[in-house]
Amino acid sequence: MLDILSAIILGAVQGLSEFLPISSSGHLALIPHLLGVETGLAFDTVLHIGTLIAIFTFFWKDIINLIKGFILSIIDLSEGIDKFKEGLNTIPEKRFAWLIIIGTIPTGIIGILFKDAVETVLRGTIFIGFFLIVTGIILYYSERHSSGNITAKDMSFKKAAIVGICQGLAVLPGISRSGSTIASGLCLGLEREYAARYSFLLSVPAVIAAGVLQIKDIANIDASMTVLLAGFLSSVIFGYLAIKLLMKMIKGWSLDIFAYYCWIVGILTLVLSVII
Repeated sequence: MLDILSAIILGAVQGLSEFLPISSSGHLALIPHLLGVETGLAFDTVLHIGTLIAIFTFFWKDIINLIKGFILSIIDLSEGIDKFKEGLNTIPEKRFAWLIIIGTIPTGIIGILFKDAVETVLRGTIFIGFFLIVTGIILYYSERHSSGNITAKDMSFKKAAIVGICQGLAVLPGISRSGSTIASGLCLGLEREYAARYSFLLSVPAVIAAGVLQIKDIANIDASMTVLLAGFLSSVIFGYLAIKLLMKMIKGWSLDIFAYYCWIVGILTLVLSVII
């Protein structure tokens, strides 16, 4: 049974690990074991909605521009395909909106195809430990193969699809969503700050979809409204702080520190899985 303190801790873990490249799914599977509590997908959804609010709060200007760009591009399309293409090639907001859409498609397909298999087969701590180590390798590799300055105005839809595929792979517990998308963006030549911004905004449709699919389960959570609110507010606050921290770090800091963290936690998880 969840209590307020456990909910706050789990909300903080969700907020920090969702945006820092250290895997929220992996941590939300491990931390409840340490706290001796059970959460379930519905409570995880409440926490994910909290981090969604954090994204909207931090990137509200970008999100408004994306919505505006999408609407204007649809108007362009109603006037002809040439007008539509011209808008995509000349207006960054219009192009950015469709880059998010294109990136979301493979994420959704992967999620639908493999969600049940992951939840039933790959939820063990051994898998989490292994994939945390993989996340560390991805981050470490990306820092040594990132030398680009591509932004929304010249990012291709092919690159958006590749980043979307990498986001879809984060369905595996221990693979960081933000880590895989930022790392893939860097390897594809995206400018560092833009890679992080695209990663965060790309998560919005996925989190909304997950919340809609599981909203019916939220009413069945075996926890009081006070506990739910505590977890929700904690995920909002720590999620906002994590976004702010990473957006500052990405400009001049290396992601290696997160790679080392993932390796340490991953190895410890594997060791504990064997001896306990």
